Amino acid sequence: MRTVITGGAGFVGSHLCERFLAEGDEVVCVDNLLTGTLRNIEHLDANPKFRFIEHNVSEPLEIDGAVDNVLHFASPASPADYLAHPIATLKVGSLGTHNALGLAKAKDARFLLASTSEVYGDPDVHPQVEEYWGHVNPIGPRGCYDEAKRFAEAITMAYHRFHGVKTHIVRIFNTYGPRMRLNDGRVLPNFMKQALRGEPITMYGKGDQTRSFCFVTDLVDGIYRLLHSEYALPVNIGNPSEITVHQLAEEIIALVDGTKSRIIYEDLPEDDPKRRRPDITKAQKLLGWNPTIDRAEGLKTTLAYFRSVV
Repeated sequence: MRTVITGGAGFVGSHLCERFLAEGDEVVCVDNLLTGTLRNIEHLDANPKFRFIEHNVSEPLEIDGAVDNVLHFASPASPADYLAHPIATLKVGSLGTHNALGLAKAKDARFLLASTSEVYGDPDVHPQVEEYWGHVNPIGPRGCYDEAKRFAEAITMAYHRFHGVKTHIVRIFNTYGPRMRLNDGRVLPNFMKQALRGEPITMYGKGDQTRSFCFVTDLVDGIYRLLHSEYALPVNIGNPSEITVHQLAEEIIALVDGTKSRIIYEDLPEDDPKRRRPDITKAQKLLGWNPTIDRAEGLKTTLAYFRSVV
């Protein structure tokens, strides 16, 4: 098999490159390095089945030869990144998805879109099920990301229904693990960076908002299973173990021996979701998937990685 992964030099994308190489595929990694980095994939360069192409998928994408799978993971994914690059985020969700779907159609390849729990916005339904249409502010500061992904889902389903492309949509909930950027702005790397440096832990709001954290290898396994299924509608992949952001901060402080970090409080950002927890019934029934890495183990592994780069 030959698999193209856009955003393959990013956090999740680089782990996908590893997984598909481990399965024996040839992997073509496409990334413009806006938020990805060559450090994430440099250990793959020696593999003759791996190829890197520096390219912005919002521009037309051509790949020579046969392609069996196209996974579209190119996009800024953290608030800090998409707020800094709102137009690029909208372009990669619209034009980039169109180009990646065009490649899959031309090559008669399977296509998988990386969507997000952010399509649910600040949800009125809890836990979030795939049938829920969401509660999203399209003109708020987060709209550039939320609506880009909602459009990406819509065009993916249009290509499936109109052109018969074999498409899949994964709605990714909070994911963590090695190769996250310390400065990517998401809550878990922020807390770990601050705890390792002995800086104040920045808590937005009271910290009673909830998140559900899935270790990256569990996510990748769910994605791999979904790609090889025959199911075209969106599927949640995430860990349903829900905690408050305040509890996460306390767990991280407890992991960092001798840290002098203490929690400080700042205003909650606009449209920040109050609750996040995936209903994974579809993934369990359709894919036979469940997360296997509990948070205690995952946090230790991730902290060890951050110690090496802080």
